[in-house]
Amino acid sequence: MLELLLLRHAKSDWGRPELADRDRDLAPRGIKAAAVMGKEIRRRRLGPDLVLCSSAVRARRTWDLASAELESPPDLRILATLYLASPRMMLSIVHRQKDVRRLMLVGHDPGMHEFANELIGKGTTEDVAAVAMKFPTGALALFRFDAERWDAVEPGTGELALFLRPRDLD
Repeated sequence: MLELLLLRHAKSDWGRPELADRDRDLAPRGIKAAAVMGKEIRRRRLGPDLVLCSSAVRARRTWDLASAELESPPDLRILATLYLASPRMMLSIVHRQKDVRRLMLVGHDPGMHEFANELIGKGTTEDVAAVAMKFPTGALALFRFDAERWDAVEPGTGELALFLRPRDLD
């Protein structure tokens, strides 16, 4: 069984309009949410084997703050291709992984929301409805796949095992 965690970057700071989108950092609310999500990942023992993170400042900072809460941070790769990636690009990235049982992508909407919805094959009515409605900043989704290789993961084959929003943990 393979597990995929999708973590959307936490709330970003819009206070410096002169910055390029890629260079925006986190808002104070986002800083708090990223740490809270990291604590929850640790509490639930969901630490990934590998994290693939967008190159955007807000995504990297989200993971830095979340991973600081883990007992031992996993391997990390920063990928420019995850910046505003489409669901198709995310699936392509997932398909290329090897020797990893639990993988995490840290990225952005709208692609992350669309990708999560495409992966769902089953899950609780409540979680599926919540993901269908919105994948808010700082949210985390856990998918399980009855597969042995990442290149076997396809849309509609995932079990949405968990969906957490920062507001669920306040």
